[in-house]
Amino acid sequence: MKFEIPKITIYDRYMFKQVAMASLVAMLLFTIVWIAPEILLNTLKDALAGEYSMKTAVLLLFYELPKILDKAFPVSLLLGTIFTFDKMSLFFTALCFVTGDKGTPMAAAKMRAIRGSVRSTQYIYTKKDTTGHPLAAVIVSKSYDRKLNDVIVLDFSSHVYKDVHQLSNIYSAKQGYAYPDRWELTNVSNYKISPDGIYFDIEHLDKLEVLKGEDAENAFTLMTYSSMKERDITNANLKRYANLLKVESASEEYSYILNKYLQRYTHPLVCILLAILGCLLGFSKPREQRLVGFTIAIGCIFLYYITLPFFDLLAEKEILSPYITSTFPILAFSVAIYCFYKSKDL
Repeated sequence: MKFEIPKITIYDRYMFKQVAMASLVAMLLFTIVWIAPEILLNTLKDALAGEYSMKTAVLLLFYELPKILDKAFPVSLLLGTIFTFDKMSLFFTALCFVTGDKGTPMAAAKMRAIRGSVRSTQYIYTKKDTTGHPLAAVIVSKSYDRKLNDVIVLDFSSHVYKDVHQLSNIYSAKQGYAYPDRWELTNVSNYKISPDGIYFDIEHLDKLEVLKGEDAENAFTLMTYSSMKERDITNANLKRYANLLKVESASEEYSYILNKYLQRYTHPLVCILLAILGCLLGFSKPREQRLVGFTIAIGCIFLYYITLPFFDLLAEKEILSPYITSTFPILAFSVAIYCFYKSKDL
């Protein structure tokens, strides 16, 4: 079967132009309303105070755009298709997906680089054997990228009691470094614990490797992403983070991250459904007012965004499966489209 590219007619170009213009205007208004109240004010305040140059302030505002556009694409497409509709919804869907996957994380990294901000992280990583028995717990008080500060390592004994896990050694180090293949601590104090749980000796170690190989890599990944907002992580890394949380049995955080990962794919699909809904709302009988269609459209947008945190919470608390919470908006909009289709009697 030979595949032929559909021809673009004059009508197609006209419809594309009409929807594009209306969508761009709606996107511009949405961006202005979103960025004006706080972000613009704080950036200008810092620029006037001398913390940033005007060039830096403009760059900071520019790198805020992907985060805003990720939310603006569905809104602008819905409003743009109130009067006109075409197949360009697929274009906006792809653009929405790419913005969430690549644009927003890249912009967040650029903003951190411009501001010179270094993310400080606190984290506890527990290494376990195949039976779930803890072998060691690495407590990092502060970390800056791969530099570790004030690290405590609890070395568990092989003796397991009913309600506690006996310690055999406690290591304390002021500094360390998370290499890709190992975590290495320097200037380490080793406090030895007897089988009775009593400290009996102390010794000094110049270096100590606490995590090696895959454990070192996984621990650094978990520590890094635990301090980041999910929107600042690419799809591939977000999926990897979710898988590591599952392995570590962090059930609540795993459900939340999995829900946000699935939303990366359902959110662009909402663009298509909003386009169809906008098309239906654009059809009106002679005596109907178009204000009704706009009011319903704005109401749908409001409900969609205001209920997202609610579904995030349901997933995090494991009340509902992430597969349900992430797809519920699609089902809801599908029902709404069916109802409006019937009410319009098309």
